[in-house]
Amino acid sequence: MEPEFIEYHYPTLEEKERHIVAYINEKIESGKAAELVAEGEAYHAQQIERIAAEISSRYPIRVVLLAGPSSSGKTTSSCRLCLSLLEHGKKPVALSLDNWFLEADKAPLDAEGKQDYESVYALDLPQLDEDLRRMIAGEEVELPVFNFLTGKREYNGDKVKLHRDNILVMEGIHALNPILTEHIKPENKYKIYAAPMSPVSLDGEHWIPTYIHRLLRRMSRDLRTRGKSPQDTIALWQSVRDGEAKWIEPFKAEADALFDTSMVYELPAIRLTVETALQTVPAASAEYEAAERLLFYLSFFEPLQSSFIPRTSILREFIGGSQFNVG
Repeated sequence: MEPEFIEYHYPTLEEKERHIVAYINEKIESGKAAELVAEGEAYHAQQIERIAAEISSRYPIRVVLLAGPSSSGKTTSSCRLCLSLLEHGKKPVALSLDNWFLEADKAPLDAEGKQDYESVYALDLPQLDEDLRRMIAGEEVELPVFNFLTGKREYNGDKVKLHRDNILVMEGIHALNPILTEHIKPENKYKIYAAPMSPVSLDGEHWIPTYIHRLLRRMSRDLRTRGKSPQDTIALWQSVRDGEAKWIEPFKAEADALFDTSMVYELPAIRLTVETALQTVPAASAEYEAAERLLFYLSFFEPLQSSFIPRTSILREFIGGSQFNVG
């Protein structure tokens, strides 16, 4: 049976901010972890329902664009939004822009000569444009799949054909960049910016910024699906953030809706997936100081077992066990 959602009321917002870590740990230590998880999931569900209702009320919308920085939970958000749209009588079709990445040997290079997958030009824009045009026209299109382990784009016979009552839901870091959908009329598009937006207060004066949440999420996923160590993830993180500032943040203001993907229980849960691996970062490495800072942040939280986390949770995209096809 699903735990009943119980909203915990502090006297004031400031009081809650000063005691949020204690609140989280008290829930876990007192055997009320299920309530903590339910609180976070309800917060997400309410936002998704609100966005789905607004999309459904706008008749001309044919394409929903869901963007956000790395490790925001875009893929799961897209899947859950599609379920909510179904409940509103719509027929959504979900696509990930990552599948149109250029193959590794064709990707653009950054100033240091490294492959720059944060650039919008890391996407095969001509192929994406052709596929979108054909889909909107109602033609059958074979969809690519990008293999992150091999750096290759593959075609496995997965095809899609849109009908007039379908809504295309496209997610990816560049989804709000107008260069991708310039041939689609503005009234036919609905734009969503998704990212963690609620930093965690340690004591009312010191905060864990939301980019730390995303770094830990990415680290957990990289360990599990991409064969990368925490040291590898940390080493790439600054270039990821630089790319976000250049290619993603400028389009945030154009979004029709903001979706806060912060999760009240995520740091206790991610602690179990990355803590041991973080401890292996060599002391002599350039990434050691960042690894120690991450371990310091995680040490504030009691660990939360993954058995409490529903398979539809955004966090499952990073720790594994999702019911959705999120890699």
